[in-house]
Amino acid sequence: MFSYPLTANSWGQEEIAAIHRVIASDRFTKGPEVEAFEEAFARYHGRRHAVMVNSGSSANLLAIAAMCHHGARPLKRGDEVIVPAISWSTTFHPMQQYGLKLRFLDVELETLNMDAGRLEEAMTPDTRAVCGVSILGNPAALDAMRAFADSHGLWFFEDNCESLDARLGGRLTGTFGDIATFSFFFSHHISTMEGGMLLTDDDELFFLLRSLRAHGWTRDTPPGMNFYERKSTDFFEAYRFILPGYNVRPVEMSGAVGLEQLKKLPAMTGVRRANLALFQKLFADDPHFLIQRECGQSSAFSFTLIVRPGVAGGREPALRALQEAGIEFRIITGGNFLRHDVIRYYDHTIVGGAVPNADMAHDRGFFVGNHPHDLTPQITRLREVLGNVY
Repeated sequence: MFSYPLTANSWGQEEIAAIHRVIASDRFTKGPEVEAFEEAFARYHGRRHAVMVNSGSSANLLAIAAMCHHGARPLKRGDEVIVPAISWSTTFHPMQQYGLKLRFLDVELETLNMDAGRLEEAMTPDTRAVCGVSILGNPAALDAMRAFADSHGLWFFEDNCESLDARLGGRLTGTFGDIATFSFFFSHHISTMEGGMLLTDDDELFFLLRSLRAHGWTRDTPPGMNFYERKSTDFFEAYRFILPGYNVRPVEMSGAVGLEQLKKLPAMTGVRRANLALFQKLFADDPHFLIQRECGQSSAFSFTLIVRPGVAGGREPALRALQEAGIEFRIITGGNFLRHDVIRYYDHTIVGGAVPNADMAHDRGFFVGNHPHDLTPQITRLREVLGNVY
């Protein structure tokens, strides 16, 4: 058992009651509970369309698939996407699976987000999209990425799976991209057991996502879309397959729980931010650690620390001390993705030939958890333990 674990349960009796409500309804696959959650989630973000799926990874898969099938400007095999060197694996895997070429750009060491000041340097004649990822609750330079994409006629894909309820310039993350994704895994800002969501204002993307989510069929897709024409009204049309889709539908229990969690989200984010303020106060001037510089308003998924260059012993003494103290830790997101074995399957290039900041985070960084309840004793203990290390 850990005295300070990475994750904590955010459910109460409301979520349990929601599950019982679904059981009593005798409707378990996607239905009115999911639809109500989609509508509430879109309304919360001020976006036109929301599509719920069974995970954030599936959300990323459908996002790339929908852009590849878009009628006006489809992504095609060999097209290039500018991506950050640090993100979760399933930010990248769908791009590889659809034959896209990844152009990795280093992160800013202070924010851990992609260095948007180098986007022009990263641009090539083959670039067709930019992927913006807000790492661990901290907004990336989404406004700059949006402006860059618009100026060059690029898709802007926003992976917001780690940063629900964060804000940049007063605007919620997940509202900058042509399409944006979210994750509702147990450890994330809200939890629906497993689950994910996509947001978009584009009608064609919306109906592509709905078709791709459920087998690639035409059901739930109105006539008049660019990607198909309704041929008949007979029983065949209800089972007509037009896209190479999937079955990544969510279940009703996840939708019902999501509705309850969304009601609690502002308060839970407020507690996370109060914990962040204490963490920043205790570690801001530490000569041994670099902590994440906040952009806009972070929703504080977790607290990152990077052992500064020149500190004797590097990261290992800190990790040993945390383990002995019962404080759980892990690598920052997935670390530098280029350092994982799976990169051998990727068609990719690296802007400038190297990503030293991502390497620094990979080799000298770690994070500890943040939860939607008061962590004053745990964060204070963290400060004491790490203060005794170096």
